[in-house]
Amino acid sequence: MYFKFKWLVIAGLFFIGIMPSEMDSQTKQDGWKVLFNGKNLDGWKQLNGKADYKVENGEIVGTSKMGTPNSFLCTKENYSDFILEFEVIVDPILNSGVQFRSNSFKDHNNGRVHGYQFELDPSDRAFSGGIFDEARRGWLYPLAINEKGRNAFKNGSWNSCRIEAIGNSIKTWINGIQCSNLVDDLTASGFIGLQVHGIGGNKQKDGKQIKWRNIRIKTDHLNESRWAQDPDVKEMSYLLNTLTDSEKRNGWRLLWDGKTSDGWRGAKLDHFPKSGWEMKDGILTVLATDGGESTGPGDIVTTNVYGSFELELEFKITEGANSGIKYFVDPNLNKGAGSAIGCEFQILDDKKHPDAKKGVNGNRTVGSLYDLMTAEGHTIAGRKKQFKGVGSWNKARIVVKGGNVEHWLNNEKVIEYDRFSHMFRALVAYSKYKKWDNFGQWPAGHILLQDHGDTVHFRSIKIREFN
Repeated sequence: MYFKFKWLVIAGLFFIGIMPSEMDSQTKQDGWKVLFNGKNLDGWKQLNGKADYKVENGEIVGTSKMGTPNSFLCTKENYSDFILEFEVIVDPILNSGVQFRSNSFKDHNNGRVHGYQFELDPSDRAFSGGIFDEARRGWLYPLAINEKGRNAFKNGSWNSCRIEAIGNSIKTWINGIQCSNLVDDLTASGFIGLQVHGIGGNKQKDGKQIKWRNIRIKTDHLNESRWAQDPDVKEMSYLLNTLTDSEKRNGWRLLWDGKTSDGWRGAKLDHFPKSGWEMKDGILTVLATDGGESTGPGDIVTTNVYGSFELELEFKITEGANSGIKYFVDPNLNKGAGSAIGCEFQILDDKKHPDAKKGVNGNRTVGSLYDLMTAEGHTIAGRKKQFKGVGSWNKARIVVKGGNVEHWLNNEKVIEYDRFSHMFRALVAYSKYKKWDNFGQWPAGHILLQDHGDTVHFRSIKIREFN
């Protein structure tokens, strides 16, 4: 059989530029189903916005339109486990995406489409192939954690894209380069949707186009069609208080088991506080008291100490709340009033808590190294730190390798410093920590969750140690 094509993606298992009818006959032999017949929009329906979708030259063409919200051309059929492949070209001034395992319910935000999105981002940010949770949790897998993936998408060209959604594993590729490696189990099934992003009243973006073609899906015998995992693409898991097999192999362990106080005690106690800390439904919560520093049930610390390590957890704050994650903590340094002493990843409602305006240049805001360094975007030029807001779960990560320390907020780096450097010592000398000798330079210390008198929630606390 003869196929017309421009070129072959060797690793991609599908042809760029095949006519839809030719693609249909070929894919059926391999267990694939064509989702777009190249002639009309049979099997698709439009939701939410009023952007224009039409078929031209065997392609679905979406055209941006002022004054309408995000528009989605969605499959009428839902899919759970699958491999999806498609080609796309995006006008360089637009943002777009492909929804998957997505839904629209009348009783959820008035039918707004929500769910996983394969990002299409031709801007300098270059997050194409990342995974965004549309109208729900925001970024789950930004390409800030995969620089190689940021270079996969080619502006002004057709791009071959692939999504593998099998169980709780979601992986993406563009032009044969792996972009994302997500583990998440919030939604198991939903439709596929082609997005034309809302542009508000921006005349410059009006009438611009996104085009899709060669859209096909496979739903059976998926394991035999899986692509090899790129070992350099970090796995990011959102499973609640659970480790993936990969995390176990790489030395991760749960620092809190999701149920008991095992491995924790009060910072100034030889046991866990008898009240004021609640463990319910896999969430560890410090309950509000008077808003003071360690004036309620008190801070809690790990029973073990840690030197070089990677710590990850999720936190959720209430309005106006203050708390923190401390490391290299020595509980013996402060036996009186106030919190135990250590380096602190600040947790704060920057808008409502007065502490955000104290300190120097914002060094007491969320994600900051408290009273020493201000959290700001480090991974993408010009991009601010990404806080998902009060009432939403935010992911914190602290990485310590010898003297080098990093703070990450929602998978984007916001702080980096050398705790043995002259600069760090100078910062300490002009801070509230100046009276503590060798502050932050001790070889090891406890990890602490702070009681600052406000309700704050924690979950999925895990750690791995480095030699």
